[in-house]
Amino acid sequence: MRLFWQEVSEITLTFRESERKIFLCAIFDKKRKGNEKEMKKTAVVTDSNAGILPEEAEEKRIFMLPMPFMIDGNDYLENVDLTSEMFYQMLKENKSISTSQPAPGNVLFLWDRILEEYEELVYIPMSSGLSTSCQSALVLAQDYDGKVQVVDNRRISVTQRNAVYDAMALVKEGKSAAEIKEILEKDGDNSSIYIMLDTLYYLKKGGRITPAAAAVGTVLRLKPVLQIQGALLDAFAKARTVNHAKQVMINAIRNDMESRFDGADPENCSLFIAHTNNEEMAMQFKREVEEAFPGFQVDMVDPLSLVVSCHIGPGALALACCKKLKRAE
Repeated sequence: MRLFWQEVSEITLTFRESERKIFLCAIFDKKRKGNEKEMKKTAVVTDSNAGILPEEAEEKRIFMLPMPFMIDGNDYLENVDLTSEMFYQMLKENKSISTSQPAPGNVLFLWDRILEEYEELVYIPMSSGLSTSCQSALVLAQDYDGKVQVVDNRRISVTQRNAVYDAMALVKEGKSAAEIKEILEKDGDNSSIYIMLDTLYYLKKGGRITPAAAAVGTVLRLKPVLQIQGALLDAFAKARTVNHAKQVMINAIRNDMESRFDGADPENCSLFIAHTNNEEMAMQFKREVEEAFPGFQVDMVDPLSLVVSCHIGPGALALACCKKLKRAE
C-alpha cells in the first residue's frame, strides 16, 4: 500500500539524511504550487503527534513534521513509511519500539523552506513535559530573529490538534506568530485528557510500574485511568471495569469543566474522544459521552498519537476537553 505522502513524489525513501530532505522539499513544493510569487504572512507548523492526517494537512495548508521511531533497529517516520496499522501490528509482535525527537537538520530544513514562502511561522510541537523536542526547537529558533515562534503549550494528541486549529483561526484574524505564541501558551493549561488503559503490560515494559504491580493489576483486572494535565502523564484512578473507567473519565471531565473551564457549557468547552486502535469502542463511548453532556457534540474521535500509544499499548480509550479560545468579535 502506498502512503499518502509517497504520492507527493516518486522518491523511494531510505533513511539517509539527504533523501529525507528531498522528501520534505517535495511536500513543500506541492503546497506552493500556483503561488510562486505570493509571499504569505504566517505559516502554522506542527508535528505528527497532533494526529492530523496528511490529507487534512494538505487541504488546510498545515505543515507537519513526521515523528521518528526506531523499531527493531530500523528507522521509521510516522505517516511516511509507518502507518498506525503497521505500528500496532509491530506492537502486537512485541518488536522493540522507541521514540525520539525529529532530527535538528530536518526541522531546520523544513523551517527554511517555509520561510521562502512565508514571512514567519508558528511551530506547535508536542508537550515539553513528554519530549525534549520542544526544548530543542526553542533553541533552534533563537537563530531566526523572531521569524520562528515555538509554542510550548503542553499539549499532545487531540488537544494539540485543537491548538493547531486555534492557531489557524488566529492567523485568519491577522495575528502575528508572536501573538499566536503568547495566546496559545496562556491558554495551554485549559485542557485535560483522561485515558483508560486496557493493559498494564506496556507500562511495565517501559519501566513506569513494577512487574509486581502489573501482576496484581492484571489479576484484579484493573483498568487504570491516567491523566494528562499540562506537561505530565500521571496516574489518576483505578477502575474495576470498563464501564467504571468510563464513568470515572466522564466525572473527571465534568469536574474540570465546572472548576476550571467556566462551566459545562458547549459555549465554553469542546469535547474529544481518542483511542489506541480501538475505534469501535470509541464510537460507542461517543454516544455515551453525548448522553452524559446534553447539548454537547463530541468534536473529534481520533487515534491517540503513536508516541503515547507506544507507552500505553492498544485498546486504550480517552476523553479530553479544551476550554474554547475566545475569538475576536
